[in-house]
Amino acid sequence: MRREASVLHLDLDAFFAAVEQRDKPSLRGRPVVVGGTGGRGVVATASYEARAYGARSAMSTAEARRRCPSGTAFLGGRFGAYRRTSDVVMELLRELSPLVEPVSIDEAYVDLAAAGGHDLSVDGVTALARDLKARIAEATGGVTGSVGIGSSKLMAKIASDLDKPDGLVVVAPGTELDVLHPLPVTRLGGVGPATAERLRQVGVATVAQLAAKSLPDLVALAGRAHGTGLYQLARADDDRPVVAERGAKSVSQESTFERDLTDLSELNRLIDSMATRVGERLRSSALSGRTVTLKLRRYDFTTMTRSQTLPQPTDDARQVASIARRLLAEAGTGGGLRLVGVGVSGLSQYAQGDLFADDDAPQEATEAVVEEPAAPEPPADRRWWPGQDVVHDELGPGWVWGRGLGRVTVRFEGPLTAPGPVRTLAADDPALHPGDPPDWRPATMGA
Repeated sequence: MRREASVLHLDLDAFFAAVEQRDKPSLRGRPVVVGGTGGRGVVATASYEARAYGARSAMSTAEARRRCPSGTAFLGGRFGAYRRTSDVVMELLRELSPLVEPVSIDEAYVDLAAAGGHDLSVDGVTALARDLKARIAEATGGVTGSVGIGSSKLMAKIASDLDKPDGLVVVAPGTELDVLHPLPVTRLGGVGPATAERLRQVGVATVAQLAAKSLPDLVALAGRAHGTGLYQLARADDDRPVVAERGAKSVSQESTFERDLTDLSELNRLIDSMATRVGERLRSSALSGRTVTLKLRRYDFTTMTRSQTLPQPTDDARQVASIARRLLAEAGTGGGLRLVGVGVSGLSQYAQGDLFADDDAPQEATEAVVEEPAAPEPPADRRWWPGQDVVHDELGPGWVWGRGLGRVTVRFEGPLTAPGPVRTLAADDPALHPGDPPDWRPATMGA
């Protein structure tokens, strides 16, 4: 641990749902669930209004529908909108320090000591955090974040979760155990349901009870690596640095589409382009990899991956494209795809091609896949999904509230308007088009 509380952790509150409520004024203050909207969908994020009814991340959408009241908005994700907002927040964090470690699209650590010039007293970092929170809310159009600051990454993350949403907690140096020990042991990273159950069976429910266990006891319970980690965390013993750049474990490229794609030929052309970029990045880094992975996100927000591991590493874009095309043909495009990604993992510093391979083989395999028949076009209303940004030639921009029976219901509003009117249109209305995520910033703030 450090002598000062100089590690900051930011966790944006119910991030996906907060962006939806910002961009859709009729949903502000109402339950919103973002995730897969189909029968097998899973909740990605629930707004705090929806959490009051028991909806939560990783719950099935069907269960969330049973728990939430009529009128709850169940929306598919808009990753373009989330990424734009996240980029604004991450840039604000980089103004604080050169050492920013993004953990996910809505979470990051900041090493305040690395910047120099910050007042690292408790009062100083508290004032800094208040200013940061205000700047985030202003720059994002009202999205809030909870901030924790402590002498380690462990304590900063624990602190950011103590007063959500829109919280601010600074753990003063020397008080770490006072904060940590009363908490349930599930607050520690690495204590999932299985570990929590094993700990419960030996009478451990809080971090203080965990700290009372000896190292041999915890090693016997959870194994050497995990048991040692639990022993250290229960004592707030954490010296992990904030790392701005991580060593690459994979090289990948992905694209999110403005409309659902079903045409196999078009998707194969996109795969070729992505595989080319992946191959260029591998070669420029003198890397190769053994596992080719295809990532697909369907129209209903569900995400799947397919992969193939090769006997030898490769950096050959043709081979990567050929495998990815075959994986796509096997997975199918039914209902439409919102995102496709191609990646290579299992990286090493050398490539050993198949010395006996026919140079034309990858191209022949590619052409064979191209000739696969395209999936049949889905019904017209499947072009649209709940939450999707759209624009009508006469009625202007809005978003999809619902669809079905050849119709699509659209609410015409945006982040800078009042709640707007609802219109039901034919799903194949030629005046209705997919739209870009709206800009939440007033014109005076710039693009």
